[in-house]
Amino acid sequence: MEKTLHSTMHAALVALLIQKRKASGITQEQLATAIGEHQSFVARLESGQRRLDVVEYAIIARAIGFDAAKELRALINGMSN
Repeated sequence: MEKTLHSTMHAALVALLIQKRKASGITQEQLATAIGEHQSFVARLESGQRRLDVVEYAIIARAIGFDAAKELRALINGMSN
């Protein structure tokens, strides 16, 4: 199994979060405040410099306002095609 930080799946997950955040009209700073982090934390996640774990993913999805499980399932299914 490849390291997750530079994997295709991780890049797709990060792209999903960026797309969802921007579609909701939330800035990196607003998201950071909502999850109790600094803006630089969100910037490192979105630039691929920091690995995103499943708990962080769920917290961020809730803060942005999307169904974490549904989107992850769609992402995984899309990657296997």
